[in-house]
Amino acid sequence: MSFNIKRALVTGSSRGIGRGIALKLAERGVRVAIHYFEKEAAARDTLAKVRELGSDGFVVQADVSRPEEIGRMFDNVRKEFGGLEIFVNNARGEIPTFYQKPLELTLEQWDATMNSQAKAFLVSVRESVRLITGKGRIIAITYAPGSRTGSWQPWVAMGSAKAALESLVRYFAVALAERGITVNALSPGFTEDSVLNSLPLQVQDMVREWHKTGWTPMKRLGTPADVGKAVALLCSEEADWITGQIINVDGGSSLVCSELPLDIQRG
Repeated sequence: MSFNIKRALVTGSSRGIGRGIALKLAERGVRVAIHYFEKEAAARDTLAKVRELGSDGFVVQADVSRPEEIGRMFDNVRKEFGGLEIFVNNARGEIPTFYQKPLELTLEQWDATMNSQAKAFLVSVRESVRLITGKGRIIAITYAPGSRTGSWQPWVAMGSAKAALESLVRYFAVALAERGITVNALSPGFTEDSVLNSLPLQVQDMVREWHKTGWTPMKRLGTPADVGKAVALLCSEEADWITGQIINVDGGSSLVCSELPLDIQRG
């Protein structure tokens, strides 16, 4: 990380992918604001791990589906850090708040998901750019297959919300380019210690075996550290010229054709 990056806010960083991102940034000397919604103990555990790596930070609570709480979160960042160079939009609702088929999804579930994803990103970017005075990095965590396919039926609310978020990435990338702020999204494949672990154990096992057989060419699921490395890469000075992109971090799973059996694809 070769330019003057010192401070980051990572939403949903008490555990899982968000924690992996926070720790990878901390390894590079970045102070990290650890955001959580309900699991304060987990957030404090992440902060302790950040300090073990020789960096520092603080924990901040907010419901990112509420704009006024997002504003309060960034006010806390301003008080603690004085400014910001990195904002990572990672937080999402728990499975029960959105996981429902299109014909059964309630409007309350739809609104909650949109508010926690697209609206939260819109409001958070506006808040973050008030704290970024030089070069900066804004990164959103998405799941691109869910925004462009329709077969995982109960993912409809989250898939639609992520599609809106990805569109905002492109628009903000143009709006902020002249200020030296890049805006990108990373799309992890199935990742250990993430939403996967909220699914029934039988489903988890099926997913792991499916990808080990070759539906992910690297024959394993991703880890939070894998995603953290990709975030750190985008935060480097060498990534100055990359903006407005949706980048897969999936061990090659997005390259595998879903229309042919693996045996045929392998020749």
